[in-house]
Amino acid sequence: MPSIWRTVDRGLLRDITPVCLAVGVIGLSYGAIAVASGFPLWLPVTLGLLVLAASSEFLFVGIIAAGGSPVAAVLAGLLVNSRHIPFGLAVPDVLGRGGKRLLGTHLMNDETVVFALAQQDPRRQRAAYWMCGLGILLCWPLGALAGGLIGTVVEDTGALGLDAMFPAVLLALVLPALRDRDKRRPALAGAAIALAATPFLPAGLPVLLALTALPLTAVPRRSGR
Repeated sequence: MPSIWRTVDRGLLRDITPVCLAVGVIGLSYGAIAVASGFPLWLPVTLGLLVLAASSEFLFVGIIAAGGSPVAAVLAGLLVNSRHIPFGLAVPDVLGRGGKRLLGTHLMNDETVVFALAQQDPRRQRAAYWMCGLGILLCWPLGALAGGLIGTVVEDTGALGLDAMFPAVLLALVLPALRDRDKRRPALAGAAIALAATPFLPAGLPVLLALTALPLTAVPRRSGR
């Protein structure tokens, strides 16, 4: 582990820090919504530590708050998190071995995988993955705790607009990669699929469906004359 931290430079730290802070801000929204929906404060904080997956946690809380069964909420969360299967196939070498691998798997999410895959050197991939993962493990539950405390005094948590910051940060991270035509084609196709499916599917599933655009990365690009 110490060798991983020696690999981190200022540029990587500068990129990862705002994302972790943004996760904490979304945790504010999550905790506030959960408590305002009638859940005890300990629930979003505990889920934040043990599940560490924002989309499935939001979905779980939303289904229960709407009167759905806990079984349905758990199954929906598992379905949304099934996107971690291709994630694990994409970054198997950064997870470590033994007990460290268990922790590394727990830290797997959209942000850690994106940062790892953005690095060219294997050492930097591991450093980016673990730094981002541990940062989120700290910021997400703390954000949920702070948001839960806010939820006890603020009735209309949606009026705060906290959920807009996180997608904006992710978009800023993705935009530079879209300069590459080979990456832009599947990304735009996946975005179109997700937008088309959003009115018909539960939250989180349109993003999973967008993965069907990945085969477009294997389509050869025609060379210009």
